[in-house]
Parts: sequence; structure tokens; C-alpha cells
Amino acid sequence: MGALVPAVSREIRKILTERAKNFNIALDDVSITSLSFGKEFTHAIEAKQVAAQEAERAKFIVEKAEQDKKSAIIRAQGEAKSAELIGNAIANNPAFVAFRQIEAAREIAHTIAASNNKVFLDSGDLLLGLQSLKMLNNNNKK
Repeated sequence: MGALVPAVSREIRKILTERAKNFNIALDDVSITSLSFGKEFTHAIEAKQVAAQEAERAKFIVEKAEQDKKSAIIRAQGEAKSAELIGNAIANNPAFVAFRQIEAAREIAHTIAASNNKVFLDSGDLLLGLQSLKMLNNNNKK
């Protein structure tokens, strides 16, 4: 609205100067001290600003959705590659499964050790399934 004041002032000065010439009056300067617009115009400007803000908000939501989509695709591709690599490792090296079981057992043991809770395990669970791995290895060697 501030940018309109100089343009409106020039237009009013031009119109008044032309009309004053008809009455043999010379105007040196025209100064607008107060300028207000009608309610309809003010509401239209406000509605335009609100619409622009809503458009920006909608644009942001669309851009965020596109980024989320790209992120999900990249994550899915990474998980697929991981599954493929694990599948290849299992197929090419049966000991990989045993290795993963040992890693899982270590993680569980660390979690249990770090916990303030008391955990009671029976004698079969004390080694967290590692004993069965030893038996499998002995059977494979025979």
C-alpha cells in the first residue's frame, strides 16, 4: 500500500493541475497528508495477501511431501541392497548366520548387563543359544 501513495499523489497532482488551469489557477504543489482506501479495497488487498500465504504454505507442503517420498525411496533402496547382501552372504557362507547369532547374543548380553533390572535365565539360555551353534559346527565337521 505504501508504494501506491506516490503514484496516487502524482495522478491527483496531474488531475488537479489540469482542472485548475480551466479556472486560471496555477498550482505549485499538491501534498497529500492522509490517504485511506475503501473497505472493499482494503479487504481485497488482505484477501490477496492471505491467498499468497496459503499458496506458499501449499507449495511448502508439496515440497515436503516430495522430499519425504525421495527419502522413503532411498531408504527402501538401501534396505533392499542390505537384504540382497545378507542373502548373498548367507548363500555363500553358512557361517554368516552363526556370526549374526553371536553378534545378537553379544548385544543382548550387553543390554542385560547394563540394565538395573534382574534377569533370571535357565541354564539353557545362559549362553543365549550359542551352545546350539557349537553343536551345529561339530555336526558339520563330522
